[in-house]
Amino acid sequence: MAAVADVKQDKLLLLDGNSLAFRAFFALHNSLDRFTNSEGLHTNALYTFSNMLETILAAEQPTHMLVAFDAGKTTFRTQMFDDYKGNRSKTPSELSEQLPYFGEYLDALGIAHYQLVDYEADDIIGTLAKEAQGQMPVTIITGDRDLTQLTTANTTVKVTVKGVNELETYTPAHVQEKLGITPKQIIDMKGLMGDTSDNYPGVTKVGEKTALKLVKEYGSIETLYQHVAEMKKSKLKENLENDHEQAVLSKKLATINTAAPLTISLADIKRQAENQEKLIAFYEAMDFKSKLAKLQISKSTTSADADAAQKINAQELVAADLPQILKSPQPQAFEIDILGDNYHLEMPIGFAIGAADHWYYSQDLSLLTTPEFKAWLANRDHEKYVFDSKKTEVLLTRLGAPIAGMTFDLLLVSYLLNTFDNSNDLGVLAHLHGYQAVQTDLEVYGKGTKRAVPMDPEVLGHHLACKAQAIYRLKTPLLTQLKDNDQDQLYDEIEAPLALVLAQMELNGITVDSQRLQTMRLDFEKRLNDIQALIYEDAGHEFNINSPKQLGTVLFDELKLPVIKKNKTGYSTSVEVLEQLQGDNPIIDRILTYRQISKLQSTYITGLLKVIHPDHKVHTRYLQTLTQTGRLSSVDPNLQNIPVRLPEGRKIRQAFVPSHPDWEIFSSDYSQVELRVLAHVSGDANMQAAFKNKIDIHANTAMKIFHLADPSEVTPDMRRQAKATNFGIVYGISDYGLARNIGISRTQAANFIAAYFEQYPDVERYVKDIVEVARQQGYVETIMHRRRYLPDIHAKNYNLRSFAERTAMNTPIQGSAADIIKVAMINMQQRLAEENLQAKMLLQVHDELIFEAPATEIPILEKLVPSVMDSAVKLDVPLVVDSAHGPTWYDAKG
Repeated sequence: MAAVADVKQDKLLLLDGNSLAFRAFFALHNSLDRFTNSEGLHTNALYTFSNMLETILAAEQPTHMLVAFDAGKTTFRTQMFDDYKGNRSKTPSELSEQLPYFGEYLDALGIAHYQLVDYEADDIIGTLAKEAQGQMPVTIITGDRDLTQLTTANTTVKVTVKGVNELETYTPAHVQEKLGITPKQIIDMKGLMGDTSDNYPGVTKVGEKTALKLVKEYGSIETLYQHVAEMKKSKLKENLENDHEQAVLSKKLATINTAAPLTISLADIKRQAENQEKLIAFYEAMDFKSKLAKLQISKSTTSADADAAQKINAQELVAADLPQILKSPQPQAFEIDILGDNYHLEMPIGFAIGAADHWYYSQDLSLLTTPEFKAWLANRDHEKYVFDSKKTEVLLTRLGAPIAGMTFDLLLVSYLLNTFDNSNDLGVLAHLHGYQAVQTDLEVYGKGTKRAVPMDPEVLGHHLACKAQAIYRLKTPLLTQLKDNDQDQLYDEIEAPLALVLAQMELNGITVDSQRLQTMRLDFEKRLNDIQALIYEDAGHEFNINSPKQLGTVLFDELKLPVIKKNKTGYSTSVEVLEQLQGDNPIIDRILTYRQISKLQSTYITGLLKVIHPDHKVHTRYLQTLTQTGRLSSVDPNLQNIPVRLPEGRKIRQAFVPSHPDWEIFSSDYSQVELRVLAHVSGDANMQAAFKNKIDIHANTAMKIFHLADPSEVTPDMRRQAKATNFGIVYGISDYGLARNIGISRTQAANFIAAYFEQYPDVERYVKDIVEVARQQGYVETIMHRRRYLPDIHAKNYNLRSFAERTAMNTPIQGSAADIIKVAMINMQQRLAEENLQAKMLLQVHDELIFEAPATEIPILEKLVPSVMDSAVKLDVPLVVDSAHGPTWYDAKG
């Protein structure tokens, strides 16, 4: 059984209250309107801070603790420099209203908090850290890197890197490794470079790189200025001389006061026991129902020991235990882990299983392939609760022990409840839902090159068991929330079964002809060389085409093309700039073509060759919980983004072939599915009539906006502009945006939009109504009740509010289209099995499904696939499916 260490050594933990409160607020800023109590008080910062604090307490286990806050804007630093922090935006009122309650929460937890007039939280922290020297180790947690100057052999500073739970640990050795200076020299560095956040100047034109170089060379600002006169004449020397007083002042402003006149000492901040009554009252007042429920249910695990939440009855699994464990009829949680993300390549590092208060873990994967375990895994009647059923299915299938009966997937349910927070780290999601008795993978495995399996098998086993327990404990409350949101059908009938369909598609993979890719690579190299020669001829000399600086010199200094935009490093040579210069010189078209082919070469030709598996296939992974609209995303490799608008890009699809001789690739895709969804949800009679009567919707729109009497008058260019208008309306496009997209004046674009709404008046009504729905309820839904929360719909900032309004317009359309093809995929997989066909579904690319099948089954698919896809969801207009087939994906799609 995993043991929990009994830590008795005194330890001081100091938290930068203001910094962490701001971090907490912005961590859930996107769901601001979802976190309010019955009184209308915003609670997102309090909620996130409480989650963060629970994680910190479990990890640090301090005996002494204080949360320091700023007392106000006026301090001894503002007396030294009037503009100190003068550029900071006003604290959002939604955060300001929460700040008084931080103290109430900390009091309930028995944690001291303090502020001191004329001083900052940094000074309180610095003074207490100094007092603790020689008495107890100190840990400081902050979002402000200024506090890293306090790092000593006795004091560790942990800085939030991303969100609120990912921390970078600063020790003197880490400061030396990262910056090449001592912690105390950070003050000199800040004095020279200044600080835009705190708004003090430093020395003109001295950034971090130059400041570090000077500090390493001279040691301090004082020593530097003793030698400035000896420096060679330069702009740097001139700036140093001119800004001497600014540098000295900036160093003073950057220096944390470690002798602030505090009225408290270490004896006053010893951690006290929680006040359960106050904590319950606080959670009730804030409407933190999940925290209240957890507190009421598990008082015995939260009252005495700070680490009690991490205690779990977990033991290592041995073969002799299997009959007893697996015979239980009750549902069990099952968790299997890998270190990285790609479960098609990595082997599991261990697994855990259990229910209620009994948990077992093992790193011995051979246990999973014993007859007892394989039978339990394959038995649908034995319910399993998991995290990421798709990953679990793929890993166990690779091990030869396929699984069935997964009735709860924590990852999918959490995603449906919170599309804005879609981490694949079980610990992170558990914390989001108020469950703290599990660490994050980041905390246990580390990150980047340091990510590794813990050396101690008990540490790994304990973590796996805690993860399984989290799945088990969160199942009931999260499914209740799902049902309350009317999203249980979305989970049961779409997302959960789709995960298994995707697992099978990923395992199938798609065959890639690597020889054809090699030939393409040679062709692309020759094409690039030819274009490069023409570019050199246009320029009059050779240069590095991939260097923005050299390219800018050629285009704007030598060829005298009009300067469109400049940036910090010189002329901008972005695609947007180059497209505006097309027609001014043939070199522009050649550079754009060079870039396009170069990207195809590196990203898709070379990139694909690197990820072909030994079975001559690529096995992409579909991210089911990434987007807020419900669309799937493809990674490792991304097969959805092959740039098919370019002829060269389309040719890459020639390398995707069937896995057997005499088989073909078969493709079916929805025609204008998003516009059909728009016709359905808006109820617009004119748009619905066009689709029902099989009228070309783009030509129909073109007739109206160009005031034409007959379809024969519609030119291809008119249809192109009408098409852009049709799809632009779905995404809330402005007259400015439409004008840029189709190359017309803004006035013309406004007239197009007005004519569009005259033709389709109920679409205009829908656009207005759905934005109002978003304002009233804070979210919009797809036809399958997939939700997207829009906290910025009430934002004072015009850009934020406008984006939220456009999102309100397009999410029900785009999201419903995603729902439709998901239903089609589930039904299609079922029909292939029912018809006993050899055909396999391989890929989903937006509105398209790709299969491989024996040539003899192609006539069957030509009838079967469209009939399944066009009946996936019943709309007020027909769904139309186009199909094609051939020896490669290119031939099936083109």
